[in-house]
Amino acid sequence: MQQPFTSRDVVSLTGITLRQLQWWDERRIVVPAREGRRRLYSMEDLAEVAVICELRRRGFSLQRVRKVMRFLQREFGKRLAETVSGASEYHLLTDGKTLYLETSPRQIVDILKNARQPMLTICLRDTVRRVRAEIRAEIRAKKSSTGMFHPSRKAKVRQAS
Repeated sequence: MQQPFTSRDVVSLTGITLRQLQWWDERRIVVPAREGRRRLYSMEDLAEVAVICELRRRGFSLQRVRKVMRFLQREFGKRLAETVSGASEYHLLTDGKTLYLETSPRQIVDILKNARQPMLTICLRDTVRRVRAEIRAEIRAKKSSTGMFHPSRKAKVRQAS
């Protein structure tokens, strides 16, 4: 099993604050494992946090993000990171009011054709892949420079716009 990430590791990799991370845990948006009072995040937890940060940067309210995550849990019985790591291409589309989660290119085109206003689209799978690749690269860099991995010493992963 991969070494878990501490709250400080998640903060340094994603750029969010400790308070945001704590609040997300309190609201059950991303719920890490616990070791006493310490929060320990898996790679899936970290990918979810990074995807949520990406959605927030693109204008999704936290309420909308929660709706997406609840929908995935209810419809697929999976978490966000588990859902988008499979073979399907999941795209989130929104016009600001309605939120769509689509996998079929035909459905996406139909939504875009019938949209009465501009739509924001995000490929969740690509976002998770990018985040995981950045994290792995950072871990490899730390291992090669020090001979071993120390999560608390990781530098912030740059997030592409």
